[in-house]
Amino acid sequence: MEVRFLTRNVELPGDIKEYMEKKLFKIEKFFDRILDTQVALNYKRGMNVVEITSNVNGVVMRGEDYAPDLRKAFDKALKNIERQVKRHKSYLTDKARMKVQDISFDIDQELLPQQAEKEEPKREIVKIKKFTVDVMTPLEATMQMELLGHSFFIFKNDESGDINVVYRREEGGYGLLEPK
Repeated sequence: MEVRFLTRNVELPGDIKEYMEKKLFKIEKFFDRILDTQVALNYKRGMNVVEITSNVNGVVMRGEDYAPDLRKAFDKALKNIERQVKRHKSYLTDKARMKVQDISFDIDQELLPQQAEKEEPKREIVKIKKFTVDVMTPLEATMQMELLGHSFFIFKNDESGDINVVYRREEGGYGLLEPK
């Protein structure tokens, strides 16, 4: 892991710099894929501001805190980063444990009823999209839906084993569609 220090309006003593580097390298015990870390130190309105930005395998994590003492501000910001790194690692391990199943929504043409002779408005499918359905809880599915920015999300329910859909309701909140 590469560590860079940026200072503005503050002088960084050598012993505090060594202390910060030592603490930053301890984060790697939680997650070994931290590529680089930048520590920005600033002094504003009588407070030391420490901002830590880490590149964790392509995911940028940021922790910032204020304190009159430089070490205390650094320790608080570091706790924010540690919490984020732990959460990211648990997310990755949970994701690896989830079983992924391929489900096809193709319909056999022989099973479809034959269309009557009268003309109906044309309902044409203009796009077909195939995707994998992940096993997760409804709460995880709503979080995934929000991350993707979609209004609905299809998943395999971890508890029942059925295919479910969560959706954003116009009145607020979420809905869950379960098969009978």
